[in-house]
Amino acid sequence: MAEALVSLENLRHNACLILSRLKGKARVMGIVKANAYGHNARKVSSALESIGIRDFGVANIHEAVELKTGGELKTRPTILAFSSPLASQIETYLHHDIDMTLCDIETMETADAVASANDRTINVHVKVDTGMGRLGIRPSSAMELLRRIDSSRGLRLKGIYTHFAESSLPGRYTDVQLSEFRALTSEYEHAASKTLCKHAANSGAILSSRDSWLDMVRPGILLYGYHPSENTPSRLDVRPVMQVEARVIFVKEIPAGTTISYNRTWTAPGPRRIATVSAGYADGYCRSLSNKSTVMIHGKPFRQVGTVTMDQIMVDLGEDPEVKKGDRVVLFGWDGLSADSIAGIAGTISYETLCSVSSRVKRIFI
Repeated sequence: MAEALVSLENLRHNACLILSRLKGKARVMGIVKANAYGHNARKVSSALESIGIRDFGVANIHEAVELKTGGELKTRPTILAFSSPLASQIETYLHHDIDMTLCDIETMETADAVASANDRTINVHVKVDTGMGRLGIRPSSAMELLRRIDSSRGLRLKGIYTHFAESSLPGRYTDVQLSEFRALTSEYEHAASKTLCKHAANSGAILSSRDSWLDMVRPGILLYGYHPSENTPSRLDVRPVMQVEARVIFVKEIPAGTTISYNRTWTAPGPRRIATVSAGYADGYCRSLSNKSTVMIHGKPFRQVGTVTMDQIMVDLGEDPEVKKGDRVVLFGWDGLSADSIAGIAGTISYETLCSVSSRVKRIFI
């Protein structure tokens, strides 16, 4: 069975680098959606809370409730759910005091009615689509939504935010998005004579666009030890937070010409020792790595051979006599290939590599 070592020390190190870069100019919302990119949202949030972070972002209300009720947090942090809520979910926001994302007037009216009927208030953040094309109200319609929230009985307008489509590199598109967002927020704050919490910067923008920091930033991948792009011009000395390991569960000697795994995709060029390792695509070691990747055993690289199967992979030991059953195998992490390297081989990104580490892989916190 595979295991994932999660270094909370490295996590805090990465968060402190971000805080140091900001120099108090903006506060940090720790992004812990998708179970903290596979690292365990409860443990990650608790570690971030211990260094003063009090805002957390999750994908939806289900993740928000799990984090809020998990028993790990000692303070009463703000938890913002990024998804636009369904009508059936609105009472859950009320019951658990979760900040809501609003993107349209219809949902706003439903949320106001539910909150008012319960004689309660929901804190809301308006999401503005300045160019991502995913969630969010268009800037041309946003002022009407903001005004309606202000005049509602059951909603409290707490913040406003947008999301950049290509923030890893400084460039015109991000500048256009930011300019459009700032024009909208300035118009609203001037008209309403009030200030909102404004946030836009993700990991890429934290590194490439100081102007986008505004009141709060939303680091995700940086917290977990990776940069959003190899081309990001500014870098931080972040450390990987996760290392995925497995064990050698069988070793055999084979003659030249022996084929390995489904569809016989690898043939031994000579006598070989082959190790079977206790991790496969059901653990997150994706099938597209077949015959392309390497693992580390005793600090030495060995090639993965044959098609990756659901529960095991095979490794070519050559004629190395030292590897034996029970030995530790590093699939990726600080002692092996990085998640970036694995992702590059698989044709994806580090985000997906980390999030793909499945729930059957035991997390061990160090």
